[in-house]
Amino acid sequence: MVEVKVPQVGESISEVQIGQWLKQEGDWVAAGDDLVDIETEKASVQVPAPEAGFLRNIRVPADEFAAVGDTIAEIEPAPQPAGGSTAPPSAPAATPERAAAPEPARGAEPAPTPAPHRAAESNGAEEPIVMPAAQRLLSEHGLRAEQVPASGPGGRLLKEDVVAFVGAGGAAAAPSAPAPAGGGLVAAASGASLVTAGSQRGEEVKPMSMIRRTIAARLVEAQQTAALLTTFNEVDMGPVMELRKKYKDVFVEKHGVKLGFMSFFAKAVVEALRRFPAVNAEIRGNHVVYRHYYDIGIAIGGGKGLVVPVVRNVEQMSFADIERAIADYGRAAAENRINPQDLEGGTFTISNGGVYGSLLSTPIVNPPQSGILGLHAIQDRPMAVNGQVVIRPMMYLALTYDHRIVDGREAVSFLRTIKETIEDPARLFLEV
Repeated sequence: MVEVKVPQVGESISEVQIGQWLKQEGDWVAAGDDLVDIETEKASVQVPAPEAGFLRNIRVPADEFAAVGDTIAEIEPAPQPAGGSTAPPSAPAATPERAAAPEPARGAEPAPTPAPHRAAESNGAEEPIVMPAAQRLLSEHGLRAEQVPASGPGGRLLKEDVVAFVGAGGAAAAPSAPAPAGGGLVAAASGASLVTAGSQRGEEVKPMSMIRRTIAARLVEAQQTAALLTTFNEVDMGPVMELRKKYKDVFVEKHGVKLGFMSFFAKAVVEALRRFPAVNAEIRGNHVVYRHYYDIGIAIGGGKGLVVPVVRNVEQMSFADIERAIADYGRAAAENRINPQDLEGGTFTISNGGVYGSLLSTPIVNPPQSGILGLHAIQDRPMAVNGQVVIRPMMYLALTYDHRIVDGREAVSFLRTIKETIEDPARLFLEV
């Protein structure tokens, strides 16, 4: 057997969380095929098969933790079966002898459950071997293993079987217990709240993902170590929207990427950071470090949560370069392919809660940075323009900054620079 071990994924990383197993136990895999997603404190990576053969003995199920170097599965070296079948050459058959294995003595310590386990028997018939991911789905939908047709090797019940069964309209069997009297209501004790007999009041406990734990720790660190303050303004998005509408087709034809709002804000942020360098600086001990480069973190919602990949040297990039970089990061985040080095560094961050419908928020600075710009939803609102009330597409802007290094005057002026640049995009090209 060839062991599949947790690889070294970073100098400071000693523990990972097992994500989704991409192959099932018993599948034949080629050397280099991705077997499982693992999550680190910074990103998700895939573990490839070290050798071609059948995947055996998955030791660590999804959502559990493992140390770097731990063996999480084994591969039985073998050539690919004829006809491309992924079934093992000699899958263990279900036999009466296996079904009649003696039960442990009453009070004895139960044996550890292997990754694939056999469901409880009923009416003397042997149940299918249930894979861990399938068992979780069965529990979520209130199903029993015998209700779902199994298609895996050796009669294994796979996650895909449960998904297909539920998608085809399969439902849990109706409970046979008689309904309590009293109009279908149950009272636990005198004065207790009444609960309908069919209500779901269960709880589910899941381990916090590695990425979520890191995000939580950094946000708490920011709140505890920095003097955070937020200032607000609003911007008329009409000029940028008109510019995008006028040139969107030509832009896509020439550059192969859509012209979005984020490139305008990234350019506006660079201009504002040039004028107010303290917002681009950081505190190191008793010193202030002023950076003369502009690496902008762009907050992106990914498959495992919010990530902030960094677009580096934005001051040297064109609108098309920025849009391509953001689009590439967006696809990588959706597929959990963000690399740890993509998240490192950054001198300032832009977070767009408007894509989720947020009207106003107070974003939290990503330490050791000193500022973050929050963008929000665009809404038509009545505005006074040249003595007339007109309807304009308006967006609220929020700048959260570290008051230890950035004064209120600088913060307000910084945000006003963003507003003036977006409301008159020609400034980006004329450098005024």
